[in-house]
Amino acid sequence: MEYGPELPEPSSIWSIMADRGFSSFANFGSLSGRDMAVDLGTANTLVYVRGEGIVLNEPSVVAVNVHTGEPLAVGAEAKRMIGRTPSHIQAVRPLKDGVIADFDICEKMLRYFIERVHPRKWARPRMVICVPSGITGVEQRAVQEAAEFAGARKPAYIIEEPMAAAIGAGLPVQEPTGSMIVDIGGGTTEVAVISLGGVVASQSVRVGGDGLDESIVQYTKKEHSIAVGYRTAEEIKKALGSAWPMERELQAEIRGRDLVTGLPKTINITSVQIREALAEPVAAICDAVKMTLDQTPPELAADIMERGVCLAGGGALLLGLAERLRDETGMPVFVADNPLDAVALGSGMSLDSMNHSLFSSQTI
Repeated sequence: MEYGPELPEPSSIWSIMADRGFSSFANFGSLSGRDMAVDLGTANTLVYVRGEGIVLNEPSVVAVNVHTGEPLAVGAEAKRMIGRTPSHIQAVRPLKDGVIADFDICEKMLRYFIERVHPRKWARPRMVICVPSGITGVEQRAVQEAAEFAGARKPAYIIEEPMAAAIGAGLPVQEPTGSMIVDIGGGTTEVAVISLGGVVASQSVRVGGDGLDESIVQYTKKEHSIAVGYRTAEEIKKALGSAWPMERELQAEIRGRDLVTGLPKTINITSVQIREALAEPVAAICDAVKMTLDQTPPELAADIMERGVCLAGGGALLLGLAERLRDETGMPVFVADNPLDAVALGSGMSLDSMNHSLFSSQTI
């Protein structure tokens, strides 16, 4: 008995259609939902798309009409409005200390970012969301639901930020050796020792870039009787901030409102004064690292002594922080090659492999 021609394997059907001119059918599978990884940060949100890398990096800020609740701007455009809005417009940061503070605004922000990456309304991509390691189950579920309501395919996977940062920094997280990562974000600092794809010891403190800015705001109020905004404080931190004495100390003029007269005022401030202002939050970060090392098994501590401590996140760019940690712990300390993008890159790499052992057990 003769049979007809052998049918192609299912995996090759798309390529056959493409050879015959059906390119739209060939691309249908990828267009219907390109997998995404989202670093939902307190300060910035980064989106990684499988096969494309990081395609979006925007501040986690939404400008909202107070009367209607409708978002007027999202991302960089909304950040420019902070401190400059009339009474009927409010610039909101929907995340605080690494967790969702305003669920509805966070969902709208996520939906906006998803639609920018996926213009097709019917696309429901698989999504991995990064969360701080110290958040509660309720806070983690809120992040997951916000992603699903914003258009992600159920279930939205959760990965802890220190694990994602370690992967993005190129640390050998799957090997039986100790790797230590310090991820200093906008709202939290995550410290973790990782071995065999799991977290052995960790600390999460709600101190980050926002805490550094707040310290500068309070210092200028107390020492100079001048009020500055958070955007100005962030600029001062980037220009003059340090955690260790500098070879050449800097100074700059800053402008604010005199708390005595209520009039605009300009003062000179030095990097030594800003280092004094940042002393408390920097000490909290160092204490978190030392507490994590205290919880680390001796064999893994020996590995870290040999391999060093890796710094990631925007806070890793603070001048002298590696030297300060090196002095306090006696460990070698180095900054990741791309600290700002490490979490997004790591979550994207875990998405490519879809290794479920890396994701939170609550989502599998």
